[in-house]
Amino acid sequence: MWETFAKKLTHYTPLERELIHTAFTIADEGHKNQKRDSGDPYITHPIAVAEELIKLKLDTSTIAGGLLHDVIEDCDITSQELETRVGPEVTFLVEALTKLDRVRYQGFERKVESTRKMFLAVAEDIRVVLIKLSDRLHNMRTIHGVRPEKRRRIAEETLEIYAPLAHRLGMGEWKGELEDLSFPIVYPEEHAWLAGISKNLLSRRKEYLERITPIIRDELARGNIQPLSIDYRTKRSYSLWKKLLRYDLDIERITDLAALRIIVSSVEECYQALGIIHALWKPLPGKIKDYIAMPKSNGYKSLHTTVICIDGIVTEFQIRTREMHEAAEIGIAAHWAYDEAGKPKKGITAGDEKIAWIKKLQEWQKEFADGTNEDFIEALKIDFFKDRIFVLTPKGEVIDLPEGATPIDFAYHIHSEIGDHMTGARVGGKMVPFSYVLASGDSVEIILQKNQKTNPDWLAMARSSLARGHIRSSLRRLGIEINTSHPEKTRTKDVTLHIVRQNRIGLLKDITTLLSREHINILKTESDTESSETPYITIQFRVPKKYQTEKLITRMRRIRGVKQVEIIQ
Repeated sequence: MWETFAKKLTHYTPLERELIHTAFTIADEGHKNQKRDSGDPYITHPIAVAEELIKLKLDTSTIAGGLLHDVIEDCDITSQELETRVGPEVTFLVEALTKLDRVRYQGFERKVESTRKMFLAVAEDIRVVLIKLSDRLHNMRTIHGVRPEKRRRIAEETLEIYAPLAHRLGMGEWKGELEDLSFPIVYPEEHAWLAGISKNLLSRRKEYLERITPIIRDELARGNIQPLSIDYRTKRSYSLWKKLLRYDLDIERITDLAALRIIVSSVEECYQALGIIHALWKPLPGKIKDYIAMPKSNGYKSLHTTVICIDGIVTEFQIRTREMHEAAEIGIAAHWAYDEAGKPKKGITAGDEKIAWIKKLQEWQKEFADGTNEDFIEALKIDFFKDRIFVLTPKGEVIDLPEGATPIDFAYHIHSEIGDHMTGARVGGKMVPFSYVLASGDSVEIILQKNQKTNPDWLAMARSSLARGHIRSSLRRLGIEINTSHPEKTRTKDVTLHIVRQNRIGLLKDITTLLSREHINILKTESDTESSETPYITIQFRVPKKYQTEKLITRMRRIRGVKQVEIIQ
């Protein structure tokens, strides 16, 4: 077994392979008589975890940590023994992973504790999280040997914690696979429906892209560009599902179901290729995205454009260099696998500038040390997992904020002192109110005054939990009372659905039955007259903030007689 594994270690020196061999031997001995839920020898799991890390060309300690990640927890091996045989660095990683797995609670409390530990690990040493993500990836690939109730819990946790974290680290390939492996387990009906409607359309889109590829290749050649590759990528199923929810489940409106991806040799050729495509076909306004000039917060770089192609078909193109493509697939691992001498780095920590958001993570964790579990999870989704925008300081520094952020969020992101003493804000040189919603590319300037005091009204205008946490702290220091009336509103949300319907006896009963099964209490209903040209029903109800309204809407659309369902803001 070692001989087969060792063939994958071509990037490592003989001395490095010796350490990995020692770790392999310890894992093989420790897990000798153990079986997985599938019945396979347990050692197949740590080997698979390590092999994924080898593909990322990570340092020797990380590979060894992947092989040994379960030995303290599951085997008769102590930390002292481990340190004697593989050294303190590997032992540190294994101990950190063991702490991640020791979760005391069940249900929602379990998820919160797991998430807190995971993010503490991110801030301490990212290698711990990379091993854990690899561990979860293999567990999801082999999850069908797990009993159904445990399988669903693991898949839900993967969708809510592990996949978003992989995305935040720029690991697009792992993120996509984790989501797609979880999707049919958590949402089996939705997955089956999507598979049914997308198969034929996806096949047609692929044929179309194969048809236009030679045209692109010839035009690039005329511009003296020899692309390294031109291929198409199809949108992953879970990502497609989330997008369909924003487009009333109309798959014909999805323009990037399959997109052409062009890999070229340099940044200059990226922009040249973009110009060639726009000379061929008319681009759609607002659909040109330059992630090279302004990368995403996870390091993603590429040019995206959507054009009206031959036969009037709307088509998306992605243009990037090989380095950009590698970074898009494996994220932080592509940035930090090697040092300047071409040797694997000894460690990956939050001090690296390309992942500056992790520095903010440490501050963020302190803000929520004493908060409720619900607040923690909600804040996490907003501050770190929500879609991001990128705005500029007056000096041109790029600031990464959650979508919907205001100048208040910007100010507190820079420093709490700037937030506490701001008296005004300029965007693009013009004064704007503190409630102004920022957009990517905005240049923001905060006006300060030393005697300015924090305003309680700012709480309603701030979108990031970090900003709101600073505002609350400042108000408490000033002795200003914070309005906490209607506390239930902080844990629930009111939803109003507008349902366009057919005139069918029993339709309202079917709708209310569905809501009853979901344990939803209806606050108010309103219906049109029978003579209306567009019959409708309006239903208002209150649900927990974490309730997935989109799933309810999907089920409601399947009721016979329901033509359209929309959320009224």
